[in-house]
Amino acid sequence: HFDYVNPDAPKGGVFSTWGFGTFDSLTPYILKGNAAALSTVFFDSLMTGTLDEPDALYGLVAESIEYPENRQWAIFNMRPEAMFSDGTPVTAEDVVFSFEVLRDKGAPSYRVLFKDFEKVEALGTHQVKFTFKPDGALRELPMTAAGLPIFSKAYYATRDFSESTLEPPVGSGAYMLESVDAGRSVTYKRRDDYWARDLNVNRGSNNFDRLSVTYFADYTTAFEGFKAGAYMYREEFLSSLWATAYDFPALQNGWVKKETLPDGRPAGTQGWFYNLRRPIFADARVRQAIGMAFNFEWSNESLFYGIYTRTDSFWENSMMQAEGMPSDAELALLEPLRADLPPELFTEPAFTPEVADPKSAADRKSLRRAGKLLDEAGWAVGADGLRRNAAGEALKIEFLNDSPSFERIVNPYVENLKRLGVDVVATRVDSAQAEEREKKFDFDITTRRYSMSLTPGIELRGIFGSDAADAEGSSNIMGVKSPAVDALIKVIEDAKTREELEVAVKTLDRVLRAMHIWVPQWYKPEHNIAYFDMYERPYGMDAPMNGMGEASIWWFNPEKEAALKAAGAIR
Repeated sequence: HFDYVNPDAPKGGVFSTWGFGTFDSLTPYILKGNAAALSTVFFDSLMTGTLDEPDALYGLVAESIEYPENRQWAIFNMRPEAMFSDGTPVTAEDVVFSFEVLRDKGAPSYRVLFKDFEKVEALGTHQVKFTFKPDGALRELPMTAAGLPIFSKAYYATRDFSESTLEPPVGSGAYMLESVDAGRSVTYKRRDDYWARDLNVNRGSNNFDRLSVTYFADYTTAFEGFKAGAYMYREEFLSSLWATAYDFPALQNGWVKKETLPDGRPAGTQGWFYNLRRPIFADARVRQAIGMAFNFEWSNESLFYGIYTRTDSFWENSMMQAEGMPSDAELALLEPLRADLPPELFTEPAFTPEVADPKSAADRKSLRRAGKLLDEAGWAVGADGLRRNAAGEALKIEFLNDSPSFERIVNPYVENLKRLGVDVVATRVDSAQAEEREKKFDFDITTRRYSMSLTPGIELRGIFGSDAADAEGSSNIMGVKSPAVDALIKVIEDAKTREELEVAVKTLDRVLRAMHIWVPQWYKPEHNIAYFDMYERPYGMDAPMNGMGEASIWWFNPEKEAALKAAGAIR
């Protein structure tokens, strides 16, 4: 078993948490609809990752894997005992179908992901071979193949995979659907007949009988629901609530536990991202100036209770964050791309947002520098106080926002931009509208968070690659189209050693930051969590690299639940 689990963890109980907004689908792999939280639990893959190793996969549906030294192909030998939830065997034909249906009918990101796959074929009932293009990302492609969700070919023979649905699917994973209330709640039930429950990779995991998600329209209502016992587990992302509101009776009575756990993952990439498809953002000076109008230092002291640190990097809190001047190894990668890169990349340290005055929301020095950049970019202030270009067009932008709690952060930022002469508005829509507009790239600036891998590779094509820039629904919501970025992603994919990988990622990080494709927000290298004292967790993994695994490797204590019920804490 994995070191970080409790192999003797008891089975039972319900893991109960919350979701934001709404959902109308149980299919998380397509463009259409909003998939319910945790809906990937229906499906297993050939191999599975771990929470404490960045580069390792272990056999799940696959019992073994064969591949040559150059990794141009991979053969997976599947376990004949693997079964779908309808009792039919999982075969190589199902794996071939899963690849083809994701490529042809899945979200556009899969077509980018599968670009280097030459063919997939069933060699036997339980043996499947993936062949990759010779110039593909051969280091990572076998791992990409190993992680594909496996669908039932027979089940989808009479169903359209590309259509969103709330029909419970025939799955290959540990859980099946128990109940769904469209847009409001969903509950998954662990399969009693799950074929892989005793495999070593599953010992100490899948501990809950049920996984339940209750949806709320906004963060405030969700927090009130937690206080009232509407659900049992909550990770808190709002610093104001964590600092001021976790003193409610259930916590004071000891019914709710409040913990801060360290996070060993890269901090993630959260920020306001520009839609580079918009002509107003064509000039990097405009993008940099808009970013300078955000006063993080004031926001952190006045709004966040000093909890956060400013994000600088796309790989913040990791060894892959670019710092200072480029190293000789980085310069060796940058030099062939010089013609496509900003010249300051070679002469200045990695870009970091400037530090503003925490005493005033409007830092005059920062705003003066931002105004100068806009002047240089040809956006002059007119008699009406608005900036216009030579054609007389106003510098007009919209912030897209789906969170009421975010308004207190965006509004001071908007006011600073107005001081600069920008015609700016912040528009709040519900989560479904925001998601739909982002899928269609119908926005100027929007908030997005990307979780970056400790072993990045092919997935970077979908986030920053040119091929994904115009693919509706792709993760490249910014519309980044850069030969230099594409070339560096290729270097990352081809890295043979961890050292080569880290140098290549640092170089890409340096380039992306110099392009000013976002206004970086903030992070904290820890998780703030609260839960009713009926859950227990393993303590052998203090700073997990790949998440906490709370819905899988934690477990339920029935005696503690009974005590909470006896005390009137929960129903």
